[in-house]
Amino acid sequence: MDRTIRTLIADDERYSRDELKHLLEDFPSIQLVGEAESGEAAVMKAIQLQPDVVFLDVEMPKMNGMEAAKSLKELKKVPLIIFATAYPQFAAEAFRYEAIDYLLKPYDEEQLEQTVRRIEKLIAPGKETEISKPPGKLAVEEDGEILYLEPKDILYIYRDEKVSRIITKSREYETKTPLKDLESRLLPFSFFRIHKSYLVNLDYVTRLTPWFNGAYQLEMEGREEMLSVSRNYVKALRVRLEL
Repeated sequence: MDRTIRTLIADDERYSRDELKHLLEDFPSIQLVGEAESGEAAVMKAIQLQPDVVFLDVEMPKMNGMEAAKSLKELKKVPLIIFATAYPQFAAEAFRYEAIDYLLKPYDEEQLEQTVRRIEKLIAPGKETEISKPPGKLAVEEDGEILYLEPKDILYIYRDEKVSRIITKSREYETKTPLKDLESRLLPFSFFRIHKSYLVNLDYVTRLTPWFNGAYQLEMEGREEMLSVSRNYVKALRVRLEL
């Protein structure tokens, strides 16, 4: 990115703030501009510091994270909101405030990286309208041709050596476009990373079954194969499926 992302962390626990600060140091695009110990302080500092993004804990004194999010949405410059909490039961309410992500403690580094990449895409120069104006179709290049796919028809996508395979209701497509790029293009839709090599459309998930060592298997509508869910993604996946 050509600019840094002004970031505010709001959490009443110093240890949690320090942990998140430490993890965010790995991302050059992130610039920490302030910290807050309560929802009320988060709103005041957002007014003063004009952050691009606010990481909000849910359970905080005086004004909790949900109340703070409501106030933040009324500011002249509305920051992106990411909830970071140990309580998965608040996820449904969180997304009513247009939160772009819901991270569970203890933080998973792979999930945090996905969140940061999502932030970078949403506030990249020239892409301010990306949230409100999602793309209509997914353009992929296959054998020299450009095909336009309806995202709602895609069941899942997986990386197979040097190609990405897109599985739809009717057929399979093959493209050299990296999985990360496809994931970024599909941000406005119901897609979720379940493994470093798999991206699934949550609208077609029918069953989640425990497997071994904390991993799960996922069953998709109309498909016989079972997809592996990495244990690093299980918590966040369950939160998204239970909204």
